[in-house]
Amino acid sequence: MDEQILKPGDRDYVGALASGLDVLQAFDAEHPRMTLSEVAARTDMDRAKARRFLLTLHALGFVKRSGRQFELTPRVLQLGYAYQASNQYRAVIQQYLEDITAELGESSSLAVLDGDEVVYVVRSAARQRLMAITLSVGTRLPAAYTSMGRVLLGQLPEDELEQFLRRVDLKALTPSSITSKETLRAEIYKAREQGYSIVDQELDQGLRSVAVPVFAGSGELLGAINISTNAARVTLDTLMGVYLPRLQAIAEKVRQTTR
Repeated sequence: MDEQILKPGDRDYVGALASGLDVLQAFDAEHPRMTLSEVAARTDMDRAKARRFLLTLHALGFVKRSGRQFELTPRVLQLGYAYQASNQYRAVIQQYLEDITAELGESSSLAVLDGDEVVYVVRSAARQRLMAITLSVGTRLPAAYTSMGRVLLGQLPEDELEQFLRRVDLKALTPSSITSKETLRAEIYKAREQGYSIVDQELDQGLRSVAVPVFAGSGELLGAINISTNAARVTLDTLMGVYLPRLQAIAEKVRQTTR
């Protein structure tokens, strides 16, 4: 098939399907249950259109209804499971990340780039909680402020990276957050050149992480893996001298076992 991406208005673009997916994606951790009016507002649809999609999703078993409230059902997980099941290498990476957690007592994850965000697709969580939000498979974070995001942005073709830098909205999430696009560009280039990225308390105060890219034996980019830790407990020297080599060794094992 032609790899050209369709746009709304193209003959083969199915607007109804896109709108139905918009409704599904309107539900998140901050909006687990919504009324019809709330769904319409979050998807920028009129109430009649939003109602048709909600009732169709209800009929298909993806949404349940309680009074005026709608929420997703476990059937939605089938969509994510199909994605996970189609990527067998993730079971291998999961074991490696669990080994890191057992050995170092730190959380470790695999993420992929989706638009301007990274999406967690494999996670091994340590007991200590590092952020106010719970990180799990499916969690999305801004690529600009994560070590995995900068590693993955560094793998983009130059034109795609430039598009990202033009549209990204940089905000001071912490006193350490980069707010200059030129500084961010330099950090992404640095991650590309050295093959890893360290982000120190830019996403969340006290959160420090290191990430490396992961490739299959064929050269295909599989994502980025990281170790995240507490800045008060682990120094940058430990991150560089102990944690980074551990990630690099795992990335090499993955490359050798996914030919």
